[in-house]
Amino acid sequence: MTSFLDPFISFVSAHAWLAYLTLFLAALLEAVPVVGSVIPGSTIILALSALIPGGELKLPWVLLAAALGAVLGDGSAYWIGHRQQRDILNTWPLTNYPRVVEQSENFFHRFGTWAVFLARFVPPIRAFVPVTAGALGMAPAKFYAVNIPAILVWAPAHVLPGVLAVSALHEYAGLPHHGHVGKHLWILAVVAVAIVAGVAVWTIRRRHGGGITEAKPRA
Repeated sequence: MTSFLDPFISFVSAHAWLAYLTLFLAALLEAVPVVGSVIPGSTIILALSALIPGGELKLPWVLLAAALGAVLGDGSAYWIGHRQQRDILNTWPLTNYPRVVEQSENFFHRFGTWAVFLARFVPPIRAFVPVTAGALGMAPAKFYAVNIPAILVWAPAHVLPGVLAVSALHEYAGLPHHGHVGKHLWILAVVAVAIVAGVAVWTIRRRHGGGITEAKPRA
């Protein structure tokens, strides 16, 4: 995979429009059932985000391309499931992945609406939960009310690590970089991680009736 990505990243770094298109397609295809389980979307997004400190790409456009691709990918999968209902889960090519489909259903039943948020950060079921949500009858308004905030957290969570790592490397090696890019990145990264961790902890505690605080002492 590295042997393919290295020359590809070098090529798109010289063609910004192609890099943004690649980011969009990587995020979109990563959300497509089955396809998303084999497309290294997260790896591509992380690799291209490393071009931001050097000025080849712009942070706002990278975030926008990734977010739009994810919204379109998740939304398309959801509407396919919504229109075909449970029949889609028993249709090729999903029938070739019965274990992942079952995991997605169990994940959805366990976490309910929040499964749409949490699945954004849990490959490979990330590519199966949107279509499962539609197939199981989740209302469109409820889906988008959770999916869009999840993507707004997911995009920075995937882009910022590469930016921070390369910015730190430039700083350490004394290489030129765009200082204004990294000025507030640590704050954004901490906020993104805090949101993900907070939602995860709240969901787990909610599903387990408040966690250890309700555990009964042994006699």
